Amino acid sequence: MSRIILFLVLSSLVFSIGCSRGNEDSAPPVAKATEDVRAGSWREDQLLTGQEVYEASCASCHDQGEGDAPTIGNRAAWSGRSDLWTAVLSAHANAGYLQMPEKGGHGELADDDVSAAVEYMLLKTYPEMPRD
Repeated sequence: MSRIILFLVLSSLVFSIGCSRGNEDSAPPVAKATEDVRAGSWREDQLLTGQEVYEASCASCHDQGEGDAPTIGNRAAWSGRSDLWTAVLSAHANAGYLQMPEKGGHGELADDDVSAAVEYMLLKTYPEMPRD
């Protein structure tokens, strides 16, 4: 019986700690995103991959707005894009959409790499927005 009580007490404690909001970080979202990238997190890997893919495969159009491609940091160019953000934009980038060919014409890219590039572009344009 004492094992059951101990189990229930420990389970309740773990549950309450896991569900509590604890110390809220008051850093603004931009600072949080930057801290996440520097902390060696999974987000760092995702964004570094996104940056590498962007620079190697996407920048040739997205730096200059070629073919009506939205440019990084130009909120007006991105404003007409999907309200569903990363999920829909990644699907469009991978499958091709409007004037952009599938994977920006780089069919050798993995879907996850293209999605990482999309996330990178969105983070650079809207650093305050929560990520998917």
